[in-house]
Amino acid sequence: MSNCREEETALARAVQLREQGQAGQAREQLVELADRYPDDAEVAYQTAWVHDVLGLEAEAVPFYERALGGAGLSREDRHGAFLGLGSTHRVLGRYGAAVQTLRRGLEEFPDDPALHAFLAMALYNIGEGREAVRLLLKTLAATSGDRRVQDYQRAIEHYADDLDGVRETTEEPQGEKS
Repeated sequence: MSNCREEETALARAVQLREQGQAGQAREQLVELADRYPDDAEVAYQTAWVHDVLGLEAEAVPFYERALGGAGLSREDRHGAFLGLGSTHRVLGRYGAAVQTLRRGLEEFPDDPALHAFLAMALYNIGEGREAVRLLLKTLAATSGDRRVQDYQRAIEHYADDLDGVRETTEEPQGEKS
């Protein structure tokens, strides 16, 4: 039991260092903890996070994967791990892996606007611009607090699914009369 308490205390100290802007020191401690407790999903998640903070995205990936593969992450941290791993894959140019990770995250958190936004970016990166715009428009309509967006929510949602839709009309467009 004291071993578990020691681990929790050490983890809390390392997270506090990261939060105080001392990410380098936090990284040293977290890597040591990750070596000592390789099956601890929370340690893996915090270790991934500190690598991302330091711009060491490639080194963050295996820790994110370890965190998501393990048990014991809170719902909030599991969400953060999906978002972090998906975003990290995208930053590294691993667009297919980003799409796959973010879609897995959306299976667990289907209404999360941040996962939708990052998925839209990754879809754009793989040449799926239409799907990316559709997803962004639906997310905007569902989450915006802007009065004008809310006034047009139904129209935005409709057109998100029919971006190329054109209504036939018998009127001549103004300014194009012969």
